[in-house]
Amino acid sequence: MAKKTAHVSETPATAFLREHGVAFSEHVYDYVEHGGTEESSRQLGVSEHQVVKTLVMQDERAQPLIVLMHGDKQVSTKNLARQIGAKSVEPCKPDVAQRHSGYQVGGTSPFGTRKAMPVYVEQTILALPSICINGGRRGYLVGIAPQVLVTLLQAKPVNCAM
Repeated sequence: MAKKTAHVSETPATAFLREHGVAFSEHVYDYVEHGGTEESSRQLGVSEHQVVKTLVMQDERAQPLIVLMHGDKQVSTKNLARQIGAKSVEPCKPDVAQRHSGYQVGGTSPFGTRKAMPVYVEQTILALPSICINGGRRGYLVGIAPQVLVTLLQAKPVNCAM
């Protein structure tokens, strides 16, 4: 795990984690537009597989949901839809994702979202010793134990990586 850095001001995500007594480390990097997890993992010296991206998607009824995926993998929306009993799943447009989550795209955290949404996690993420996930703003990740996703968010494991 990369070195711990100076504390970033509180976000809804860090407030949520603190409120629930979750220990986390803070990892600040220089946000690069469209740099994604490749950029954050490079700057922080962490495997991109260990950096988890938070994706706001929607089903055919425009009901929002969150998918947590390894940084170096893509989501098979067809496999995801089949596993969650939806006809189809697609990414939300950035403005819609921001409205649902309360976070700016590129700084979306699954913790402390504006709207409660079902959370799905790629099952292999749960086998990692620790993960880095967005802490609620661009250029800011928190290091946590992956089991927190299940205990705090009731994240349901899925197998939809490609």
